[in-house]
Amino acid sequence: MLLGRHGTCMATAAPCRGHMQVYKPWDVDMLGPRAQMPRDHVFSFDLQAQEAGEGLVPNKYLTWRSQDMENCVVRGKLTDECHNYIRVLVPWDSQTLLACGTNSFSPVCRSYGITSLQQEGEELSGQARCPFDATQSNVAIFAEGSLYSATAADFQASDAVVYRSLGPQPPLRSAKYDSKWLREPHFVHALEHGDHVYFFFREVSVEDARLGRVQFSRVARVCKRDMGGSPRALDRHWTSFLKLRLNCSVPGDSTFYFDVLQALTGPVNLYGRSALFGVFTTQTNSIPGSAVCAFYLDDIEHAFEGKFKEQRSLDGAWTPVSEDRVPSPRPGSCAGVGVAALFPSSRDLPDDVLTFIKAHPLLDPAVPPATHQPLLTLTSRALLTQLAVDGRAGPYGNTTVLFLGSEDGTVLKVLPPGGPSGGPEPILLEEINAYSPARCSGKRAAQTARRVIGLELDTEGHRLFVAFSGCIIYLPLSRCARHGACQRSCLASQDPYCGWHSSRGCVDIRGPGGTDVDPAGNQESTEHSDCQDGATGSQSGTGDSAYGESGYSNFIPPCPAHTHPSLCSLAAADQHPGPTERVSRVSILHTPGI
Repeated sequence: MLLGRHGTCMATAAPCRGHMQVYKPWDVDMLGPRAQMPRDHVFSFDLQAQEAGEGLVPNKYLTWRSQDMENCVVRGKLTDECHNYIRVLVPWDSQTLLACGTNSFSPVCRSYGITSLQQEGEELSGQARCPFDATQSNVAIFAEGSLYSATAADFQASDAVVYRSLGPQPPLRSAKYDSKWLREPHFVHALEHGDHVYFFFREVSVEDARLGRVQFSRVARVCKRDMGGSPRALDRHWTSFLKLRLNCSVPGDSTFYFDVLQALTGPVNLYGRSALFGVFTTQTNSIPGSAVCAFYLDDIEHAFEGKFKEQRSLDGAWTPVSEDRVPSPRPGSCAGVGVAALFPSSRDLPDDVLTFIKAHPLLDPAVPPATHQPLLTLTSRALLTQLAVDGRAGPYGNTTVLFLGSEDGTVLKVLPPGGPSGGPEPILLEEINAYSPARCSGKRAAQTARRVIGLELDTEGHRLFVAFSGCIIYLPLSRCARHGACQRSCLASQDPYCGWHSSRGCVDIRGPGGTDVDPAGNQESTEHSDCQDGATGSQSGTGDSAYGESGYSNFIPPCPAHTHPSLCSLAAADQHPGPTERVSRVSILHTPGI
């Protein structure tokens, strides 16, 4: 299923309260025959109706089926694989959506009216804009009227491509079948920033080829003003394509790396600077583990000014290129500005610059994490798969909260270290079992069906949408009422979405402006005596969260700071009707405080 989020409305025709437009491609129930099959369909949701208690029900949808399923099956593909899986859904302009589908391994694109969901104009080829196979990765974004896409451009997925099309500028692509540019990439995110479009992905490393198929996380960028090279070099290809490594690792005598990028957010404020948050995991043949790392955008930009990297012999090591061998203007620079200001167009760049950039797209630096270490690392539990970040939580809008989805269907709500409310270590605020077998059943294996494949915050509606392969559910961002009239429990929860009100007890804080409450974590407030269970004030209740079950801890103190990484276990108790209580334990590997 593909959800388009229009302000606080997900591809809705109703008036929206927000201004930003964000569209999320979630392949919900991709292989399961259900009443709301997203394959061959695009659904529209009215979030204002959901707030009225009507449930998560589409108010409008379009149907787009492949007309070539029979031939697809004859060619040896399974029937389930031959449906039209909509993998691209991005706003072309304020009135039009671009949708692209796999169409029985013959991808095509269409434009639709945002409010009407009616087709406009003729079909376009989806090659290099949409994958052939629904299991292949892809990203797409419009920037200054052009579509920037990254996916596999052929049936065998051997031609990975970063491509520009559908705009006023000429179509451009990355070098074909060149492992120095792209080597079996898995694309995760695309972002427009300044003069560039950035692509975030993981790929099989060329630097460590002697160690086998080692994956590295990357960020690549291209200039929006790139017009391609000359007929002698890089004609109709990027002249500005550069890439470098994202370093998410635990420092020490033996650095421990989380090399495999799984998910990435858009820009979020972190300590007063714009940052991207990502979920990273270890290599498949390593100790299972997950980490959350943040990267400042200006650190990424600075790293792109670093030295180039090369392998001078077939069996040689990859080493930095000496500055005296780099031609001028600096390869990869945007023509017409900065160091390449004397060249009006990339087509005017010297041949030696074009030849150099074709052979040297990889840079030597690795982008360091914003805090020089992960914000959070997890071991001895299901791997993390997705994340969403609220950078404006709390009564003053200055607290960051992480929501982390995992392979086993749980969602972790975490306060990262540092900041106005955080201590030297991350704090687990809640662990929520969001998966509901009754609503999320389908053809997929139970373990795969529980995997969280998408998270989307609706801060105005005070909800988190969680996507599985068989359903989408939503959870409230907080459950402050469980603390009841116990001020100690409310404040000790350290939840920035909860605050103590003198007459209403523990209440939800929905955005900045809660000046009449004491925020959770303020231990200096006067203690109320109306608490149960002594110190924690545990309240009974069902703990319902949309269609899943919620687990939480009424009092979660931060683990003590350590000079070296250590394990600290936090207990999160699920509250259910009846005498039984399930306690789940989460192992969090804490890194030294910031």
